Amino acid sequence: MNPKVLKLVLVSTPIGFLGSGKGGGVELTVISAIRGLLQLGIEITLVAPKGSELPPDCKRVKIVFVEGTDQVSWQHRDFLSPVEIPFNSVLEGLWKHALVLGKDADAILNFSYDWLPFWITPFVDVKIFHLVSMGAVSTVMRKVINDLSIQYHERLAFHTKVQSSDYTLSSFPTLLGNGFDLTKYHFREQSIGYLGWAGRVSPEKGLEDALSVARRLGESLYVWGLVEDQKYAKKIESLFPEGTIHWRGFLETSEFQLELGGARMLINTPKWNEAYGNVVVEAMACGVPVVSYQKGGPGELICSGSTGWLVPKDDLEALYSATLRINEINRRDCRNWVEENASLESFGTKIKSWIFMEK
Repeated sequence: MNPKVLKLVLVSTPIGFLGSGKGGGVELTVISAIRGLLQLGIEITLVAPKGSELPPDCKRVKIVFVEGTDQVSWQHRDFLSPVEIPFNSVLEGLWKHALVLGKDADAILNFSYDWLPFWITPFVDVKIFHLVSMGAVSTVMRKVINDLSIQYHERLAFHTKVQSSDYTLSSFPTLLGNGFDLTKYHFREQSIGYLGWAGRVSPEKGLEDALSVARRLGESLYVWGLVEDQKYAKKIESLFPEGTIHWRGFLETSEFQLELGGARMLINTPKWNEAYGNVVVEAMACGVPVVSYQKGGPGELICSGSTGWLVPKDDLEALYSATLRINEINRRDCRNWVEENASLESFGTKIKSWIFMEK
């Protein structure tokens, strides 16, 4: 007798189509989850904004495209902002399709950090699970997640412990970490020598602190990522000597890891409670050690003194001093940590165990 094929409907972020860069680390998480679950033989239907693309190795996934107006990310709104769903919302469209498709699946897995999918969970027959992608960045989102934890705590999962601590949960959190296709990240025993920084270029990522360190070192800083806030980018550009910033843009993984692997270190400067820290793991997968503030997810990813250095948040002097000790880090230890803790296989297995072992 053939075993039952497990079926999941995955709902992507409504911030932008997959491949746009607007969804930040969530885009990578969606792709990683798909790859990890496909390896386990799970049948997947993805509901995503029109224009989304999946890598060639995800051809078995059926994609349902949805048109509509992108949702504004909660991290770019005030903490006390109300719920807003625009006219012809892509968020609404994603969930209209997902709820229908979910009737023929075992469950729906939501990657959207928005009020609607959390709120509807208790009111529908379809089982909806949520991989929460941010800390509590608004009172509305904190409340809806806290409330859901009381009734359906087993339907919630988080990337890191520090992220989950932003919420008042009814029980211990399910922690999934994240996963990476390590065949796409090539280990570099030797660096070319430049400094790196990666992420969405917006105030909560703290690029100006990394630039301050680069200026003090008398070096240029390679900056990879989508310039999300043009005014912010222009402002910090004006604060530093010409040549301090070496803009590299938002690159596909193959190009990004090739350039990233040449860095002697990645400087990571979060100003908010980063849920995980994908770029930290991407750097270490290439053998690049990371110097970071101990704030948010990176504090659980970096082994200080082994795969990089953690320093107190917003401490520029400590950040600078740590960069002077980067040669003490063995690049092979960085890659080893990723192989042991953030592979596609382990990520897919964690997701499957969480969803299909619901009590």
